Amino acid sequence: MELIDRQALIDRIRVLQHSLPEVQAAALISLDGLIMASALPEGMSEDRISAMSAAMLSLGEQINKETGLGTLEQLYTRGSNGYVVLLAVGKEAVFTTLVQPEAKLGILFLELRKTAEDLARLLNGNGLNT
Repeated sequence: MELIDRQALIDRIRVLQHSLPEVQAAALISLDGLIMASALPEGMSEDRISAMSAAMLSLGEQINKETGLGTLEQLYTRGSNGYVVLLAVGKEAVFTTLVQPEAKLGILFLELRKTAEDLARLLNGNGLNT
């Protein structure tokens, strides 16, 4: 993989958080479980979040393959205090977000998809179309 502009990735994540304040935390994680860029709150373990995100994405892809549901686009968990949403970013990363429970999911999923597409472009060295 070529050199990545880590700051551009972080900046794009922060744009999402600014436009959707319900997104409490976000991280871009390689498929082998390493943080590529993050905006996680202090005290949250990047290592644990990254490892679990990579494992969840892998399991999601396996179950989709096994059941014939096609390529995994997103998966999420819902808890009493909010959501964890994971989206595949190309074939090389997963975008994990922690979201407050009052978020409007339709808008959230739309914005997360746009962000994931932008992150994929940045990872591929294509930059963003502004």
